[in-house]
This record gives sequence, structure tokens and C-alpha cells, in this order.
Amino acid sequence: MFRQTVADQGIPASVLSDNGMVFTTRFAGGRAGRDTLNGFQTELRDLGVVQKHSKPNHPTTCGKVERFHQTLKKWLTAQPRQPQTVAQLQALCNTFTAYYNNSGPHRSLNRRTPLAAYQARPKAVPQVSTQAEPQPRVRHDVVDTSGKLSLRHNGRLHHIGIGRTHARTPILMLINGLHIRIIHATTGELTLNPTIDYQRRSQPKPRPKPS
Repeated sequence: MFRQTVADQGIPASVLSDNGMVFTTRFAGGRAGRDTLNGFQTELRDLGVVQKHSKPNHPTTCGKVERFHQTLKKWLTAQPRQPQTVAQLQALCNTFTAYYNNSGPHRSLNRRTPLAAYQARPKAVPQVSTQAEPQPRVRHDVVDTSGKLSLRHNGRLHHIGIGRTHARTPILMLINGLHIRIIHATTGELTLNPTIDYQRRSQPKPRPKPS
């Protein structure tokens, strides 16, 4: 839905949401919440969109959409013919949103419709290029007992094989997009392939024999 909105309206400068797991992993708990991004966060980062969150247990930050939901629920409840299927419910929601955005004047908008108010305002766009390089990050971790590290990329968990000889070794991961450098456990570099779950350990290049 976000990609469809971008295709229709362009890339926004920022996005405001609550703290649901579909929007952010920052409250996921443990290392996963601190060091990983889900698919939505990755999409925003790649587009240069600033992500903003409401405070936990503070729904008034997203008050406009909360008020919209309240109005929608009241309208649906008042319909003489209640929907019996998802398709019927979707048809009612489409009817409501079309009227709400395009026909119904709003007192908070000086009796204009949301569509008219939206079209009258200049559109904010990202302040950085959408082709900007991914932001590097640093992660502290420990190689597990089977000699692997886990890393979540674009909402998917990947396992990087380091070797059993380094099991339980504290390491430092320098992550820049799909480029990963692992310090202390090994000085080699690994490139994360997002299409597979298990990454084999890179074979070290043979050193030239002294002449």
C-alpha cells in the first residue's frame, strides 16, 4: 500500500506512525529491536524518507487518523444493511472514503474537502537523494555455539557461517547495506545475499608463495 501511494502521489518527506511491529522493530526486544530494520523501515531508508513515531500509549500523536477510524466505524455501524462478507465490507469502506475525501466538507479545513486542501498545499519531498548510499551501522554480537551469526535484512533473518572454531567469540559487525565486515572473529569480508537464508563462510584467498 505504501508503494502504491508513492506511485500515485510521489515520495513523502516523512512518515508518521504508531509503534506497531509492521512499522518499526525498535520495541521488538533484545538485539533484534536495536540493530535490525523490517521491510517498511528499509523501504523508507532507501527512499530517504524520515520516519517518525508516536510516543507509546499516546494515541493523540496520530489523532487525525484515529479520528478518521472513529468516524468510519460509526458510519459502518449505522448502515441499514450490514456487510456479510469481506468484499461487501470493502465496498462500504470504498464508498465512505470516496465521500470523506472528495465530497464531504470539513469544518477543520474551512469547509473544504480533504482532497481540495491536499491539492492546495505544496508537497514536501525527501531532502536527500532517493539513491543515497545505505547508512552504515555497528553491531556487537557473539558467534553462537554452531559458529554462526544471525542478521535480519529487509524483514528476513539470515544466518552467516563463521566457523565452529570461533564459537562464543565476541565480534564486531560493520554493516553497510549488503556489505558486512566482521572484526575479531575473522578479518574477512562477507557479502549478504538476500535471496538465501544461509551464507557459507568465504574461502580465504591463497597467499602467493614467496619466490
